[in-house]
Amino acid sequence: MTHIRRTVGSGSPLEPRIGFSRAVRSGPYVAVAGTAPIGDDGSTFGPGDVHAQTVRCLDIAERALREAGASLADVVRTRVMLTDVTRWEEAARAHGERFSSVRPATTFVEVSRFIDPEWLVEVELDAVTAVQEAPGPAVPGGVTS
Repeated sequence: MTHIRRTVGSGSPLEPRIGFSRAVRSGPYVAVAGTAPIGDDGSTFGPGDVHAQTVRCLDIAERALREAGASLADVVRTRVMLTDVTRWEEAARAHGERFSSVRPATTFVEVSRFIDPEWLVEVELDAVTAVQEAPGPAVPGGVTS
């Protein structure tokens, strides 16, 4: 079976430089990259507030899922990375607000730091959709934006 591979960009100028996409869909599988709490103006959203930053990460990740043809209901795994794991309950509250009925496999882990020292959390998502996306502008094995 041939899978259609499609990328979803965030508009970040770092994507081509680093070689990453906000999300990648291959057949029914969607992976959303580590998503940081970046505001619309490019600054850190909710400085010092783990809950607000987690909500922002989830907002960005959910938008990428939708652009890839998936939804929060399709999420099977999440990873929540925190610079201070003792604040896990603040992130967990935001996670529960989105996933209490979905209940994906979830990992909370502490990391030493992120690219921006104001970021307190990043979130990754993996999803599996019920049906494979119909072929569109992508070509088998190809990459589209």
